[in-house]
Amino acid sequence: PALLVGNSMRAAAAVCAAAEAPAKVAGLALLGPFVRDHKVNPLLAMAQRLALVKPWGPAAWRAYYRMSYPGRRDERLAGHLRAMRAAMRQGDHWRSFVKTTRTSHAPAEARLGEVQAPTLVVMGEKDQDWPDPVAEARFVADALSAELVLVPDSGHYPQAEYPEVVNPAVVAFAQRVHGRA
Repeated sequence: PALLVGNSMRAAAAVCAAAEAPAKVAGLALLGPFVRDHKVNPLLAMAQRLALVKPWGPAAWRAYYRMSYPGRRDERLAGHLRAMRAAMRQGDHWRSFVKTTRTSHAPAEARLGEVQAPTLVVMGEKDQDWPDPVAEARFVADALSAELVLVPDSGHYPQAEYPEVVNPAVVAFAQRVHGRA
């Protein structure tokens, strides 16, 4: 059985996979997980859609993405932003990305109760995608009877900001779940 690691929206996919094929999943490690939709002011949703329109959309996204790193910003972030910029200029990548911003996570939320796999939830305490990231992390952890690691000063990508906190937690979790598999 596999250990599924999902960050952000990929956490919803991991939840759905674990619910769909429990015998194939040894555990879930969900990092900055989106496993349900949150209420968004309709005006804010419209502003987001407008912000992602070309030609200013890619620059607006990079600015927002930088806010995902409220704690530690090192040289890797600048290189990652350059690589993202180059990738978004290729083919239909930008349009495909924009479609992901309109994704519903309701299917994953509906399946939370079906997940049997041991789960680790890791959330940055300053994840800007949630009004109260700690409450969201606790919701996900409670719904999945999961272990919870809260990363102080971290945003939506705690594994990139504070790998010295996240990596040992994920490795220890992997060792535990594979010891049981």
